Amino acid sequence: MSARFEELGWGPTPIGEVSLRRRLDPVTRVDVFEVKLNDEWLMSSQFTAAEEALAHRGLARLGDRPADVVVGGLGLGYTAASALEHANVRDMAVIELLEPVIEWHEKGLVPLGAGLTADARCRLVQGDFFAMSRDGGYDPADAARTFDAVLLDIDHSPRHVLDDGSAGFYGVEGMRAVASRISPGGVYAMWSNDPPDAEYVAILEQVFVDVEAEIITFHNPLQGRDATATVYVATAR
Repeated sequence: MSARFEELGWGPTPIGEVSLRRRLDPVTRVDVFEVKLNDEWLMSSQFTAAEEALAHRGLARLGDRPADVVVGGLGLGYTAASALEHANVRDMAVIELLEPVIEWHEKGLVPLGAGLTADARCRLVQGDFFAMSRDGGYDPADAARTFDAVLLDIDHSPRHVLDDGSAGFYGVEGMRAVASRISPGGVYAMWSNDPPDAEYVAILEQVFVDVEAEIITFHNPLQGRDATATVYVATAR
């Protein structure tokens, strides 16, 4: 059994101080890994169903099509690890703004870090996903390169963003920037902690086709009830 509480990592970033903590949950009696940005919770290993669903729902739309994938946001790695479960994924770039988060994975401080860094298909890239979407693309060696799937898990929702760098990104122009990086028939999918947002769905429908907003339900053992999140999935024209 681990210590009741331990800070495993800390570091400054362009948008604040980020920390990695491990604690023994008093209800479930299992270790929980948590990431905080300043005083805001970013990610917990206790609730990962929606992040995993983001990868599975998004990539399912591709069928068996060989896929080059971009994941926006590394966090604790659950979206990326779930994407690598799909045999048709041949290359994946995980773009993360916060350099300490990448270092925690490379040092094996988080449960999924060793698996991600050992998989030859996976690259952890330090960068600003939103800036790269608008200018320069997701591959520094090939600005014109397009991808088969973009899976986004950074902000809490289109309305609840972590930093001004993504402010306005979820409008039509931001979605057009993402769509320009996706091959025809490819997929854009995004996780949101909020219920389906009709305004955001309408924006997606101006840029993509076959837009869906699926509610993901999972059990919250701390509250003894179900909780929900949303996964948006859309196909590039």
